[in-house]
Amino acid sequence: MKLTIIGGGSVRTPRLIPSLVRRAPRLGLQELWLMDSDPERLELIGGMCGRQVEQLDAGFRVFTSSDAQAAVMDASHVITSIRPGLEAGRAADERIAFGLGVLGQETTGGAGFAMAMRSAPAILEYARLVERLAAPGAWLFNFTNPAGLVAQVLHDAGMKRVVGICDSANKARNETSRFLGVPQDRLRHEVYGLNHLSWTRSVRIDEGDGGEEMLSALLGDEKFVQATHMKIFSPGLRAEEKVFLNEYLHYFYHRDEVLAQLLQEKETRGEQVLRLTEQLLRKLRATSDVDVQLAIWQEIMDQRSKSYMAHARGGADRKKQEAVGEDDEGYAAVALGCVEAIARDEPAWTGLNVPNKGAIAGMDADDVVEVSCRVDGRGPVPAPIGDVPERHLALMRSVKVYERLASRAILQRSRSLAVQALSAHPLLGSWPLAEKLFDAFYQAQRDFVGTWR
Repeated sequence: MKLTIIGGGSVRTPRLIPSLVRRAPRLGLQELWLMDSDPERLELIGGMCGRQVEQLDAGFRVFTSSDAQAAVMDASHVITSIRPGLEAGRAADERIAFGLGVLGQETTGGAGFAMAMRSAPAILEYARLVERLAAPGAWLFNFTNPAGLVAQVLHDAGMKRVVGICDSANKARNETSRFLGVPQDRLRHEVYGLNHLSWTRSVRIDEGDGGEEMLSALLGDEKFVQATHMKIFSPGLRAEEKVFLNEYLHYFYHRDEVLAQLLQEKETRGEQVLRLTEQLLRKLRATSDVDVQLAIWQEIMDQRSKSYMAHARGGADRKKQEAVGEDDEGYAAVALGCVEAIARDEPAWTGLNVPNKGAIAGMDADDVVEVSCRVDGRGPVPAPIGDVPERHLALMRSVKVYERLASRAILQRSRSLAVQALSAHPLLGSWPLAEKLFDAFYQAQRDFVGTWR
């Protein structure tokens, strides 16, 4: 097998290597290709990945290339993890949004659209390359945010073998596994919604729908709540919802207090990531010792993890709240689990961003949703969810109106559709504000988005 990572110069790429090494024998992996348009980052990150592979005595080779065609040619599967505009683009997006008094977050609200207008067209070009040059049956697994909206754009453009990957879709199962000490492969969860807007209503053990329900009791256990991100939601909300909430719902259910707190911060999350990434690259450039580079990388990535959603976690260390082990490796576990299930035609269960195809009642068949899936040699198949609470469906449909308009806007490079999309988003809801947001994003990111009309 040849596996290709587009955006292989990302600072997150080394996180995939330990999981990939463990799975390599089952995958028959022979070649890992890291492709990136930034030669310096590719050399630094590729060198560290190569060293990891050596240290772990893996049975595959690492290749680095800035030639997308060579990297994709005959690949069995492709992972995309790119960031047009780099960290500075995200920082600019978020600062623009906060400057207009609305949420700045790279997947949710206005800044999410700004990220998508840069990332989705670029990933679409790679998807078309995969369709032409990769091995028959190759799938593209996209990590790039906003994962759900990017997947919607790709599917609207006719790309079929595309999956949006987000580790938060499996957080309820992962937290249940960690808290109870039960292996994740014994648990099956039912998640429904959109990317960063989803709810998990069930986690069962051993027999899927016929197994024992574990989640409902845990949601009433204060020790479980305090050990997970569920503690960031108000007790009254948790009592009414009685489901496991995606942590990004905090921006919707606690909108005003979150926005007020974030507006007081001296540094946005994007600015934090930019600062830490610049610090990381500066330190990596200062030494040619790859082992020292790996130690530097680990230290700074730990700092980055600790600062994730710090406004809601009260300074808690996210890393300490996550399970440790083969099955809790975030995006890597989800994507590589899918690759293994497809390659070996052995079923796996996970939450993915895929077309609905009737899974969630009330959503259109071609709406990309975040939903539990069975994955095997056919690829992902959404689990039948059926009816969901009306209040959840109403919020899903509202955000999906935004996403479908945003997808059309991006594919047509249409300012008018972009303003319609932004004004339809429930966290924005204002035409004049939408015009100001789009114009500011467009002026700031014009070098990356081309000409819109």
